[in-house]
Amino acid sequence: MQGTLTRLPDGASGTVGTLKISGELKGRLMDLGFTPGARVTRLFAAPSGDPAAYYVRGSVIALRRSEAELVTLREERGAGTWA
Repeated sequence: MQGTLTRLPDGASGTVGTLKISGELKGRLMDLGFTPGARVTRLFAAPSGDPAAYYVRGSVIALRRSEAELVTLREERGAGTWA
């Protein structure tokens, strides 16, 4: 089963798989560090749950839920971090 960044609970990590979008937004997300193979950790979310803060490639980035749903995570066998 493959998930997206929205499946990560606070404090959990995963590895970026693919981006489910093309064009300018895909380029922007990649510029921010959300590239295939990058390790990403969900730090916390706003009280309403949107946006959430993610730590990726040495930076903290806030993404709206609609943006986080575009970033898929690779399944990590045996890790149990986000399933």
